[in-house]
Amino acid sequence: MRMKTPRIEPLRESEWDDAATALLAPIAKRGRVLNIFRTLAQHSDLARRWMVFANHILGKSTLSGRDRELLILRIGYLCQAEYEWGQHVDIARRLDMTDAEILLAKTGPDTEGISELDRLLLSATDELHADAHVSDDTWNGLTEYYSTQQLMDLVFTVGQYNLVSMALNSFGVQLDKGVGGWDIGAEQR
Repeated sequence: MRMKTPRIEPLRESEWDDAATALLAPIAKRGRVLNIFRTLAQHSDLARRWMVFANHILGKSTLSGRDRELLILRIGYLCQAEYEWGQHVDIARRLDMTDAEILLAKTGPDTEGISELDRLLLSATDELHADAHVSDDTWNGLTEYYSTQQLMDLVFTVGQYNLVSMALNSFGVQLDKGVGGWDIGAEQR
């Protein structure tokens, strides 16, 4: 983690006001409330509006779950957002991604022996991170695999998780209990 302590403290349940309760109670009913949400509850209006977009990217995107997670893991790695990495390693595993597939997000598009689609996904992420633009070569390659809507979802996925990575890193959101960091073998199972 870049920071050992949070700059913005995640709200404890005893600190939830009406707005935080409206935001977090539905999450709590489905399971534990992660540090990202307890931190964002410090600004419930912003969090509520952001979550509409975030829910599209994570649950309603036209991308396959595997491709989405490869993009998210790569941008999280490029942004050095350990919280994001740890959370999405867990999600990737629930989608049956192997550790080798997950680690592509660290080794990048020049990794030997990867599929052309994976190379293009990782290249697009790298290009968006470095230049806020997907090159013509990468875009044209992706059109062999993806529809216009999928290409749009790809760009918005990388952008969404670049934003999330900036927030997590700047706010000092700490890993949730049981979630590993950079070492994908470190999480508690």
